[in-house]
Amino acid sequence: MSEKDTIAVQLVREALLQSCAPGVAREELLNKVGIAPALLETGEGRVPASQYAKLWRLLARRGDDEFFGMDPRKLKSGSLEFLCRSAMAQPTLAAGLSTGLSFLSLMLERLPAQLVHQQSLAEIVLLEDDPEPRRAFTYFTYWMIVHGVACWLAGRRIPILAIELRCAAPDFTDDYRVMFSDNLRFDRPRTRMIFSADCLDLPIKRSAEELKRFLAHAPANILVKYRDPQSLASRIKHDLRQLPAEQWPETEALAQQLCMSASTLRRRLAEEGQTYQGLKDSVRKELAIVWLAEPSISFVEIASRLGFADASSFYKAFRKWSGSNPGHYRTLILNEAI
Repeated sequence: MSEKDTIAVQLVREALLQSCAPGVAREELLNKVGIAPALLETGEGRVPASQYAKLWRLLARRGDDEFFGMDPRKLKSGSLEFLCRSAMAQPTLAAGLSTGLSFLSLMLERLPAQLVHQQSLAEIVLLEDDPEPRRAFTYFTYWMIVHGVACWLAGRRIPILAIELRCAAPDFTDDYRVMFSDNLRFDRPRTRMIFSADCLDLPIKRSAEELKRFLAHAPANILVKYRDPQSLASRIKHDLRQLPAEQWPETEALAQQLCMSASTLRRRLAEEGQTYQGLKDSVRKELAIVWLAEPSISFVEIASRLGFADASSFYKAFRKWSGSNPGHYRTLILNEAI
């Protein structure tokens, strides 16, 4: 089976953990959606995203809970539809998100949330009272619903700059990094998602027919496609991360290293929807976000590490990547008291 459009079996086990006890009933449920029960015992298995979506919907119907039994209050069947209907009636994404978060805060006992606008950045913060954090799958399921609906409302994908979680890092995070962001930080004081505030002003223009189509394909349509680790783009990004930026090869040299012509390299990357410059920018952004979370690393040093001529060039590039200047991002990410 191709690695594309698949979900790790670890997430299948997580979905079943609180919503379906082991036994005959679980095997019947898995067989009904086309997942071999024996696959749950494997460490590296994957299932088609369509089968995972069927499992999600079936579990929601059987338990009358669209949140897998992970909160004392059920997120009763139809909640996703109501969330979408109430949010799409708002004029902008900011208003739609606030409306949707208010609804989820009423429905779920342990995951109240609010949208906070911080100059050029925005964050959705979970206001938890319980001293014990939820498990990672609970948080990521919440983010899947909120981010998926937000992207649909906006009519475009909203890039996530960082996700912080109160819980410890689970054994498996690969799919979460693909679905949301490479920049996941665990054991943090609070759980929050950070993104550019630019998108908050986007108008919401969704029709009842569009909502019907969206719900008919949920949640498969909000599961980000699996990133093939053997793809050419993934291999190039991996190699770039191993080298200082000043040693990154030019296109011709890279093509020679890969035993192909420059035109073939460009064509192969285009087939994957990528460019070499885009891959370099992506790695620079990933590294910048990681280093900005380390207060001991100055902006001048980050700029130098990333191959920029000066800090000013780094500032301009970071603002282009994220919609925020690096100083504001660092202040927000390090301000644990807010």
